[in-house]
Amino acid sequence: MSIPAFGLGTFRLQGQTVIDSVSQALALGYRHIDTAQIYGNEAEVGQAIAASGVPRDELFVTTKIWTEHLGRTQLMPSLEQSLAKLGLSQLDLVLIHWPSPAAAVPLADTLAALQAAKAQGLTRQIGVSNFPIALLREAIALCGPGEIATNQVELHPYLQNRALATYARSQGVKLTSYMTLAYGKVLADPLIVALAEQYAATPAQLVLAWAMQHGYAVIPSSTQAAHLRSNLDARTLRLSAADMARIDALERGERLVNPEGLAPAWD
Repeated sequence: MSIPAFGLGTFRLQGQTVIDSVSQALALGYRHIDTAQIYGNEAEVGQAIAASGVPRDELFVTTKIWTEHLGRTQLMPSLEQSLAKLGLSQLDLVLIHWPSPAAAVPLADTLAALQAAKAQGLTRQIGVSNFPIALLREAIALCGPGEIATNQVELHPYLQNRALATYARSQGVKLTSYMTLAYGKVLADPLIVALAEQYAATPAQLVLAWAMQHGYAVIPSSTQAAHLRSNLDARTLRLSAADMARIDALERGERLVNPEGLAPAWD
């Protein structure tokens, strides 16, 4: 199964809140769920999946390996713990959440462990997150073409990562956009508001449709059923080439996620 273009993110959702969000999303028809070890909610996500009654082969579940577990001997045990928490025997996609800070763990070691996990059936696909071009190029060289399924990065109208997007596309690596709504900042942009009215859509639907029309996967999160349902409708919204270009023109290099000690040398 290729990475679904539309999914549910669970960043910052904890306890009953994430159970309710995932449960409502699955009931509405979401089939792509994105979590991570560092989110501290894999068990709750798994609980919601188990209670949903959705057949496993209809779901696409992603988790991400935290930086403390990137070592050749640490990665597999940590992934097995994630699987146990999620109540799954196999992930659909496992990502390196952030490059190893200061390259403390060689990328070759981490990718070798990830490929071993894939060979053992613990995950169907592997990928990376927050990788600039230089590290993505290194990952592709280490794994071979076609092995890196995606690079999950911050990407929204104010930060479009165009050089990275062009390179990833040239290598057959799909980009997954997180923070597609820029913490909600783009939803108040006058152009986005005006275009949303023109298309009889919400600003969120418009921005999500823009990202998907560029070929990116999106994983917005929400705790409200109305927003979850509304966001899902972005899948059928089609923007004109002229309006796509108008949104493209909002680019201003505004990066919102840049944690000290974790962030690589961005492009």
